[in-house]
Amino acid sequence: MRVILQRVQSSQVTVEGAIVGEIGRGFNLLVGITKGDSDAEVEWMVRKCLSLRLFPDAETGRWDQSIQDIGGEILVVSQFTLYGDCRKGRRPSFDKAAAPAIAQPLYEQFVEKLRATGIKVETGQFGAMMQVSINNDGPVTLLLEREATPS
Repeated sequence: MRVILQRVQSSQVTVEGAIVGEIGRGFNLLVGITKGDSDAEVEWMVRKCLSLRLFPDAETGRWDQSIQDIGGEILVVSQFTLYGDCRKGRRPSFDKAAAPAIAQPLYEQFVEKLRATGIKVETGQFGAMMQVSINNDGPVTLLLEREATPS
């Protein structure tokens, strides 16, 4: 599972000209699911996103606060292209991306586990062509990755 986490002042996603998800200060999460991902990867990624201290403390300016500490919001957008492999040729291969029948339930589980914490969570539309507006704060952009553990 891969997530591109961006600390944002605001973010929104539109589908066919209509806004389907919009947040203020918080995180924009672009989420890719790969073959072999399971509940374990989703659980790990939820904990990681919620616990990272990426927001400055008002007194010290140090990054000492998490998304929960600041009452932030999260926009989650599915993005299978995070598993695009461009090492060969001129067209990416998406062989490592999970098929929609596998990826969508894990993506939805990820969203629901984030929502269960009480944080405002908005989403894009799984499988749709989307336009994502990201007002990156900092800019702060991180790649989070959790490989599936062999069973």
